[in-house]
Amino acid sequence: MEYRIYCDESVKDGKFFSNFYGGVLVRSRDLKRVEKAINKVCDDHHFNTEIKWQKVTANYLDKYIALMDTFFDLMEADLVKVRIMFTQNANRPLNLSDEQLQNEYFILYYHFFHHAFGLQYSNTTGKPLYVRAYFDQLPDTLPKRQAFKEYIKGLQTKPEFRLAHIRFRKDDITEVDSKTHRLLQFLDVVLGSMAFRLNDKHLEKPDGARLRGKRTVAKEKLYKHINNRIRRILPGFNCGISTGLRGSLENNWTHPYRHWLFVSNDREVDNTQYKK
Repeated sequence: MEYRIYCDESVKDGKFFSNFYGGVLVRSRDLKRVEKAINKVCDDHHFNTEIKWQKVTANYLDKYIALMDTFFDLMEADLVKVRIMFTQNANRPLNLSDEQLQNEYFILYYHFFHHAFGLQYSNTTGKPLYVRAYFDQLPDTLPKRQAFKEYIKGLQTKPEFRLAHIRFRKDDITEVDSKTHRLLQFLDVVLGSMAFRLNDKHLEKPDGARLRGKRTVAKEKLYKHINNRIRRILPGFNCGISTGLRGSLENNWTHPYRHWLFVSNDREVDNTQYKK
């Protein structure tokens, strides 16, 4: 058996929260079943173009709700797992080198992939378990992208990954186009909904308008539906903080859905950056 992890990133600089990263994991044994369910709901609702958070409108709201219901049904059945990571602007990291500042995007992506899924708790068979990593096209130079992939491959040398027999093959770490991967498209909707709500985009009104636009209202409704589906999995879920362990470190792996508010150990807090 193998794991396939599809990863994407969203809002880099938000009003309150930034650096959104997301991932969806599916086991190779479940891939055909997952793809069949996703393709069916897309066909049923006549989705022939790319599914994206930015394309949500009032006219398409019911269709997007149907897509998300299928996605969360798959999570509840433990056929896919979703992880979201982000930073809060109020937490300002200190003492970063120029190199760290220049490579912030890849450093955060590396931490997300390393920790978010709790892979070290996933394999108790004693046999090698290979991970295929699919990143939506990385926005940087070829040397930086290649170096990042080498770091991902190097995770297998970490003690916790060696003990769990988690392995990476160089050719299995690749970039893909989200237009051809519906799992990435479904992830984009969840990731976008969280960046939307955490940055108070649901409150925005067009210049000079008294009321919010129809698209904004539709997006808020879709976010609320997604939030309700998460709460079925994680009662008491709070979208702006890290999901608690709820009794066991192994829940880093076993939970179908988790959030991670990434906070640097060396930081200062800027109280002016909190929501009023």
